[in-house]
Amino acid sequence: MTSRVGLRAAGTNGSDFKHRERVAPHYQMCAALKSEVRKLNLVHLLLWLLVAAQVTVSHFDLVSHDTVSMPYQWEYPYLLSLLPLLCSGLSLPKNNISYLVISMISAGLFSVAPLIYGGMEMFPVAQQLYRHGKAYRFIFGFSAVTVMYLIMVVAVQVHAWQLYYMKKLLDSWFDGTQEKKKK
Repeated sequence: MTSRVGLRAAGTNGSDFKHRERVAPHYQMCAALKSEVRKLNLVHLLLWLLVAAQVTVSHFDLVSHDTVSMPYQWEYPYLLSLLPLLCSGLSLPKNNISYLVISMISAGLFSVAPLIYGGMEMFPVAQQLYRHGKAYRFIFGFSAVTVMYLIMVVAVQVHAWQLYYMKKLLDSWFDGTQEKKKK
C-alpha cells in the first residue's frame, strides 16, 4: 500500500502482505482454461478456413481440378463445425453453461463425426496410394488424400483438446454455481 509520503506506509517493513485477499484457485483455473479454449478455437478456425477454401475454390472452378481436386464427402458436414466454434465463443465472456454444453455436443456431431467418416472414406484411396503409388486427386501437386489426412490428424487433436478443456471449464463453472447455491 502506498502513501503520500513515500513508497510504503509508515510503520511497515513490507512483510504485511499475507493478510491481503488473493484470487481463488478456481477463478485462476477458469481463466487459464478460457485462454486455452480461445487458442484452440483459433486453430479450429484456421482449419475450417482451409477446408472452406478448398471447397470454395473447387466448386467455383477458380483453379483447375489438377491444382485443387474436388472435395471429399466428409468436408461438407465438417463445414458445419463453425457452429460449435461460435457457441464456444459466445459461452466464454459470460460463463454461459448452456452455450458451452451446446458447443460440446455439436462439436461431437459436426467436428468429430465428419472426421471419423472422412478417415473411413479416404482409407481405400490411401491404401491404393501406398500400395501401388497411384494418386488420382491432387492439391497443389501433392496427393489429396495425404494432405487431407494431415489436416485430419491436426483437427482430431485440436477437437480432442477442445472437448477436454471445455469439459474441465464446464466442471469449474458448475462447481462455482453449486457453491453459490449452498451459501
